[in-house]
Amino acid sequence: MNKRLTGFGSLALGLLMCTGLIWENFADAVDVSTPPPVAAAPSAETLAQGRYLIQAGNCIACHTARGGAPLAGGRGIETPFGTVYSSNLTPDPETGLGEWNAAHFWRALHHGRSRDGRLLTPAFPYNHTTLIPRSDADAIFAWLKSQPPVRQPPQPNTLQWPLGTQPALAVWRSLYFKVGTFQAQAGQSAEWNRGAYLVQGLGHCAACHSPRNALGASGAVDNLTGGLMAGVNWTAPSLVDNAQTGLAQASLEEIQTLLQTGQSGHHHTSGPMAEVVQYSTQYLSAPDLRAMALYLKSQARPSPISASPVAASPAQAGQRVVRTEVARRGAQIYEQHCAQCHGDQGQGVPGAYPALAGHRAVRQSDTTNLVQTVLYGGYPPATAGNPRPFGMPPYILTLDDKDIAAVLTHLRSQWGNQAPEVTPLEVNRIRASQGS
Repeated sequence: MNKRLTGFGSLALGLLMCTGLIWENFADAVDVSTPPPVAAAPSAETLAQGRYLIQAGNCIACHTARGGAPLAGGRGIETPFGTVYSSNLTPDPETGLGEWNAAHFWRALHHGRSRDGRLLTPAFPYNHTTLIPRSDADAIFAWLKSQPPVRQPPQPNTLQWPLGTQPALAVWRSLYFKVGTFQAQAGQSAEWNRGAYLVQGLGHCAACHSPRNALGASGAVDNLTGGLMAGVNWTAPSLVDNAQTGLAQASLEEIQTLLQTGQSGHHHTSGPMAEVVQYSTQYLSAPDLRAMALYLKSQARPSPISASPVAASPAQAGQRVVRTEVARRGAQIYEQHCAQCHGDQGQGVPGAYPALAGHRAVRQSDTTNLVQTVLYGGYPPATAGNPRPFGMPPYILTLDDKDIAAVLTHLRSQWGNQAPEVTPLEVNRIRASQGS
């Protein structure tokens, strides 16, 4: 009898949990079954607003495959669990948004559910887009529907089973996703709150600048403490730790210029952030860029000395001084490949090549971005304020692991920089992670 009661109790508990999961993930009360009334063609102002919001959300970058039609989807988003391919946002009736209505689109942004009701994978950052108000969502949808349709069938995701299944997504969402709206913070200015909305909602900055746990969940929408971007293998720096970015002492104008042009003084964007500037922030209005700068600057704070991500000197860290043979090899490689652009003393060229002397990225304890830059090179974004940026060639076929480790060690121990040696093993780990 007791065994029967125990079994019945376990079954009831299981049914109750399943009911809770279904209710929490599918009972969003968005009516998509009733066709909306036929509305007049959207105004030019609505379409302009929709285009602007698309740019603010950097939608084109993720929803455009390399060499493909804009917004037709098919770009692979690499995750530790497999690849998710972005969807077609053009109004093609078979493969895009042609059969969607505004309620379907609103439900996708606000609740993370597709037109057919299925749960979307969190590679689409609906924990951020849930903050977008209905008026903005409708403007975005109106602009997307006004674009030429492109027929591009969706490519199936390659997530490890069972992670891409609806039950697994329901469990994940119950743990890490809550429907929300942006709440203006009392005591802050309208400009500050506008910046907070752009950073937390449309801009979804924490999708990169927040650490992720073992199940791929990032922190809160305002968590900007930085972390490794798995899949692309770049480190997004902490935007709250002044030791990593210098935001606390940077002027609003300097931050705004960096977001608008990809370059400010000796500093420039690279890697994934260069793409954000390329497709998104360079198109934002000056008031919105200033609002973002104000919000970001207000979040920066000095880090505890004991936890500073900027590496201490070898003596402070209790590490050995750079070995003579490594120092000699690094100096030779720098003179041969680097000094012509970055200068004999690492002083750089304003407006062209960043200074390496005193550069925060050079002194970071995490050397991932440094190694990536030397291996694969790169260009800052081409913007109206910097239309012909100077770039750096890749050295993946020119320098081996020992060479790269030596030259990076040279950078980190010269011109006032004091950071530990980079090892060939570190370089090899990053090179191997890209499938080289």
